[in-house]
Amino acid sequence: MSGNVVRLLEHLDEPGLAEIDTYERLGGYRALRKALFEMDSESILAELKGSGLRGRGGAGFSMGMKAGFMPQGTMDKYLCCNADESEPGTFNNRVLMQRNPHLLIEGIVIGAVAAGANKAFIYIRGEYELQAGILERAVAEAYDKGFLGEDILGSEHSVSLVVHRGAGAYICGEESALLDSLEGKRGNPRLKPPFPANRGLYQGPTLINNVETLCNVPAIITNGADWFKQLGTEKSAGTKVVSVSGSVQRPGNYEVVLGTPVREIIYGLAGGPPEGRTVKAFFPGGSSAPVLTGDDLDLTYDFETMAEAGSMLGSGAIIVIDDSQPLVPLALRLAQFYRHESCGKCTPCREGTNWTVKMLERIDAGEATPMDLEIMAQVQTNIIGNCLCVLGDSMAMPIGSMIAKFRDEFERHIEQARERNEAALAEPLGAGELAASGFSGPA
Repeated sequence: MSGNVVRLLEHLDEPGLAEIDTYERLGGYRALRKALFEMDSESILAELKGSGLRGRGGAGFSMGMKAGFMPQGTMDKYLCCNADESEPGTFNNRVLMQRNPHLLIEGIVIGAVAAGANKAFIYIRGEYELQAGILERAVAEAYDKGFLGEDILGSEHSVSLVVHRGAGAYICGEESALLDSLEGKRGNPRLKPPFPANRGLYQGPTLINNVETLCNVPAIITNGADWFKQLGTEKSAGTKVVSVSGSVQRPGNYEVVLGTPVREIIYGLAGGPPEGRTVKAFFPGGSSAPVLTGDDLDLTYDFETMAEAGSMLGSGAIIVIDDSQPLVPLALRLAQFYRHESCGKCTPCREGTNWTVKMLERIDAGEATPMDLEIMAQVQTNIIGNCLCVLGDSMAMPIGSMIAKFRDEFERHIEQARERNEAALAEPLGAGELAASGFSGPA
């Protein structure tokens, strides 16, 4: 089965959904009651593992397996919801938080019970001021109704929840940098191991999941793992909320069954590129995913197929580029973004992003040669896999893929820019330009 479905987005247009009374009327918090009084942490974990739910934030790691890594014991344990949705082209978490905040809160509490965590945080990007306010009101409502706090609904489980606003740093979307920021430090990635499940926030065991991953949890507990696996592929179960933007006629968020052909998403749901245009390339998982070409539209949209194609599903953001859009300015803007957002901790990332920007500026200005493309491609390979986090890779992978798949366009851009420069130099100066140059005529 493929196509547009509604699970996470089912009640999104319900008036007052962000209020707890409306959410409960539609069946909200029933899954939490089931988890608290009909299941133990082991059975919750078994359902999450059995469902095949994979992290929707980019890595695609099994949510149940990740929660199962948390050690046993009575120490403080933490669950952190990564709501720092900073990946360019991605806006699927935003709509879930804004329209259905209690779904996220319920997923967090169930996830905390499964992992044995007693303290939870939602780390939300600073620019999401509206969504942060909605979440804070929803958290207060959940406390008032007894769904958060000590001895939830009279059970033996206690979970506190705090909404923490970031300060607009892309790097804090990386899980260990997020933890440093939560602790009041500069958001820098940490050396791994140790991994957060063993030593994370405040040096305690920490489970980190993104918004969409946690929003899937209540339905899995209510309906069971087998129900969740009815949709999707063998290795990519369930649905995915996909943000489609760029050269399409109907940009927006669409919930699709994993395994749906990319063509069906771009053309069928998002309306395809403007009339008379064709898809030249697309990012399947946000700006950090290696680009695919118009020849790849019949690939299925799931974790394994995107990886086999040399890219990744990533954050679930499809950015479409049509045949009227030049790639060099796009590559330059992309490199500038990652250079600006690099924390500077790793030499390959700090220097590599800067070198890439300078080389793309040379290409755009017509000052480069084809050899510069070879050097730039080599710089990308020197970055990938050699940094503490994936920020350097996030620039190197798409830039490297653009050079590999559209080298002729880069070479053509160099030649055309050089011809424009030569034509400008050969053009005789007008009287005003001569005066401006300081030339006063014959002596």
